[in-house]
Amino acid sequence: MRLRKKPWVKDEIFQYTSYSVKEPREWKGKWRTLFGNDYPIHVEFGTGRGNFITTLAKQNPEINYIALEQKQEVLVQAVRKAVALELKNIRFILGNANFVLDFFSDDEIARIYLNFVDPWPKNRHAKRRLTHQNYLNMYQQILQKNGSIHLKTDNEILFEFSLNELSLHPFYQLHDISLNLYRNEENLEKHVQTEYELKFLEQGKPIYRLEATLI
Repeated sequence: MRLRKKPWVKDEIFQYTSYSVKEPREWKGKWRTLFGNDYPIHVEFGTGRGNFITTLAKQNPEINYIALEQKQEVLVQAVRKAVALELKNIRFILGNANFVLDFFSDDEIARIYLNFVDPWPKNRHAKRRLTHQNYLNMYQQILQKNGSIHLKTDNEILFEFSLNELSLHPFYQLHDISLNLYRNEENLEKHVQTEYELKFLEQGKPIYRLEATLI
């Protein structure tokens, strides 16, 4: 179901000035200044309702988190979670992953999360997938050496595509590949779940996961 835009939502997002970054381009290369420390920065592209990123931020106070989401009606829910938890180590961007090079400088990010992103199933839309070579090249610029990409998806076609794209790229090394992450029940405690992920687990769907390190 398509969400209808509500004009007050954007206003609510940006009223939380300690959390929402209205002009992210102004902070390119200066995110540590905004956070006021030198902790590593982890970014989630397509943060959704924010269960994943806010849980991580609560668990890891010595990591800075940036959550990017283009749907304002969804992002406002993530911001509300951060406000309720009184998190100090998270910021939110209302924006699109196409502009990551405008938002982040070279070698600025330690980790990128891609959780249940749009699989764009039609072949003619392959360039829109966030693991296409074009995106991997952008991530290469903003990631630090030994920085990493963490991908989770329920979509087998996207997962196979991502494995192929990453294996063809000369500067990423694949590891920790799982075709059914929660076959081992211990992983339920080890990994933080998104809202989509919890729904898929209830449906018995396998969750595919990989990590790729910039070498």
